[in-house]
Amino acid sequence: MDNNSFEEKSINDIRKEKVKNFHMNINSDDLAVGDRYRELENLDVESPETISSFSGDDVRKQMRRDTKNHIKAKHKAQKKEKKYIDRQNRRRFRIIWWVSVALVGVTLALFMMVGVGDMLAMNRQTDKEVTISIPENPKLSDVSAELERKGVIKESGFFEMYAKLTKNETFSQGDYKIKTNMDYEAIINYLGSMQNRTDTIKITIPEGMSVQEIAAYLVKKGVLSSPDHFLELCASEYFDEDYAFVKHKNDSKRYYKLEGYLFPDTYECYKNERAELTITRMLDNYEYRTTNDQNVDGYSKAVNIEKLVKKDKKYDMNEILTLASIIQAEAASVEDMYNVSSILRNRLEYDVDYGVSKLGLDSTKYYPYRSRSAVPKDQRKNYKSRYDTYTKDGLPPGPICNPGMQAILAAIYPNDTNYLFFCHAKDGTPYYAATLEEHQYNLTLI
Repeated sequence: MDNNSFEEKSINDIRKEKVKNFHMNINSDDLAVGDRYRELENLDVESPETISSFSGDDVRKQMRRDTKNHIKAKHKAQKKEKKYIDRQNRRRFRIIWWVSVALVGVTLALFMMVGVGDMLAMNRQTDKEVTISIPENPKLSDVSAELERKGVIKESGFFEMYAKLTKNETFSQGDYKIKTNMDYEAIINYLGSMQNRTDTIKITIPEGMSVQEIAAYLVKKGVLSSPDHFLELCASEYFDEDYAFVKHKNDSKRYYKLEGYLFPDTYECYKNERAELTITRMLDNYEYRTTNDQNVDGYSKAVNIEKLVKKDKKYDMNEILTLASIIQAEAASVEDMYNVSSILRNRLEYDVDYGVSKLGLDSTKYYPYRSRSAVPKDQRKNYKSRYDTYTKDGLPPGPICNPGMQAILAAIYPNDTNYLFFCHAKDGTPYYAATLEEHQYNLTLI
């Protein structure tokens, strides 16, 4: 054995002895951990669930802290990103909003500039006149469209806005000749005056026409589109507040309250006008003709009907008109009117012993119809008029037609006669009689 082997053996022996004499200072907890470690060696190391389930509390706490920190960081990042996106969206919205405001402002400014210019009639033709037609019951849009179409205005929308702001939204139908250089206010005022209408119709209401006949005539001439509303108004109390002379105590017995008051004359009406306007025109004329001095053929001085009726005192104005309407319907001429008036008054005022308490007039038998053939077929067989002077004493409840001035004056100024009967030949020749025998003889002459 050489020296090197001895040395190696000595060193190895020394090491073994040191290891043999080495004691570890391990407490019970460490032994438990060691035992636990040896148990873990027997587990499936590839199962993450098994390994994690045996992590220590400090490891689990660290994992929770890591997870919470991760979630907080993620939320923080999301909030930051959302704020950034919100800032970007707000910035875009502001840009879009200001652009929109600018566009609206420019558009509104242009609209106002053009509209105000049109309102003031700037840059419109000054030497042109056009005819516009406004329909029945027009809407504001109808009027503005017609004005724009004919070149009277250029901005129908601005015109409508102006009309609404100035509370001028109502217009009447009709045809108007209007210039194209008028401002909005002038246009509205022009269209608001019926006198500027050009679609006028001149009509003449003959003396002695009844309400029904006038209604049919107005429709024929194109003044009214239908007679119905006209007739309804003539039978109603619609005009009582405006015209006191149409109210009477016996109105309930009258067929038409306005019969006798639609003064026969020549009128200038409008095409398809409102019936209220037509009637108002006639009632105004009646009021003027009966309350003011009038020049009448055959009278040297102007006469005032209202004053003459008050002076007479025997009959009121309604009775005078009723007499006048019968005179108008029965007489063959103006001269005949005064004798017929005398006969009517004599029969009304003489004692009943004369046997003439009933006037017995053909013109009243079928009123408000002119004859039996004019009565509707479904009423004709048993028809009885409340105005029939063959069956009723005295005057009928009201006029049977609309008399003219001569008939009214004849009712006020009858001839002084003793006649009680009259009749007419086919050519209109009148025959008068004071007794029934004379009258029967006169009937043989016609």
